[in-house]
Amino acid sequence: MPLTYLLTGSTGGLGSLVLDYFTSHFPPTQETTHGVSYAASSSNPSNSNRFTSKGIPFRTVNYDDPSTLDVAFKDVENLFFVSTNTFDVEKRRRQHLNVVEAAKRNGVKHVWYTSLAFGGLGSDSKAAVQQAHYMTEDMLRESGVNYTSIREGIYTEAFPLFINWYPQSTTLYLPSSSGKIAFTLRSELAEATAKLMLKGGHDREVVLLTASEPVSAQDIVDVINDTTDREVKIEIVDPETYVRINAENDIGGKAEGFFRQLVGWFESIENGEAGFTDGLMGEVLGREPVTPREAVRGLLEGERDYTWHQNYSK
Repeated sequence: MPLTYLLTGSTGGLGSLVLDYFTSHFPPTQETTHGVSYAASSSNPSNSNRFTSKGIPFRTVNYDDPSTLDVAFKDVENLFFVSTNTFDVEKRRRQHLNVVEAAKRNGVKHVWYTSLAFGGLGSDSKAAVQQAHYMTEDMLRESGVNYTSIREGIYTEAFPLFINWYPQSTTLYLPSSSGKIAFTLRSELAEATAKLMLKGGHDREVVLLTASEPVSAQDIVDVINDTTDREVKIEIVDPETYVRINAENDIGGKAEGFFRQLVGWFESIENGEAGFTDGLMGEVLGREPVTPREAVRGLLEGERDYTWHQNYSK
């Protein structure tokens, strides 16, 4: 029996939310009624029980081990291919090549790849983090496999990471603050991604999912202050000072290398690479996506001392 959808990244942030959409709309126990079959996956086989105990089929998908991919991809029609989160570009290239080659080898009909939105729908972003995504899109294009690359907006939920804000922060030292980011709620990205896959189409295309209103770091700080009665301010410093001050004083214990990498992100943001928007997300959702200002306000109203896990090194 063919498997309609194999969902990778099922224990991660975006992947788990995509799986939640499937389970809430297509209960695994009612497959004979709705006709949509799907399986969760993880690189760690010990995670299987958290899914199978709920009646959700499970397959082991280890991007470093092609033998697991050949087993997992057998009879798969649609593969939801979540990008790895390593910052090692060469490691990511090898892992992603393993996935693309296995998808081709096993006759997967459609690969849905989660890319990133730097540069919008273009292919000229200078952001280092975007280069591995371009590389993967090239792999898919050259493989002959049918694919859709979904360039996902930067998660609104991760706003503390970008401006290095903590509930204790009073002054944020940044290399710039005027560049715009089309922050997009991860929960809405997951819903839109699931709906996009279920609808199908967009063969051999790159698509962009974002909210409709890009905002600057200063805009975000204004929302923080208005919502929580804080008096957080931004101080613009040169890139070297930004790296030094934040690495020496970071509450989350992030290393100097992290902030050096973010200098490049800020340069791309200042050049407008993170501010592109597209109407597709609203079309797929059937409503306007929540704006970044509304989303940040909602997060802070729900938890005044909101934090984001990646802002902490452990």
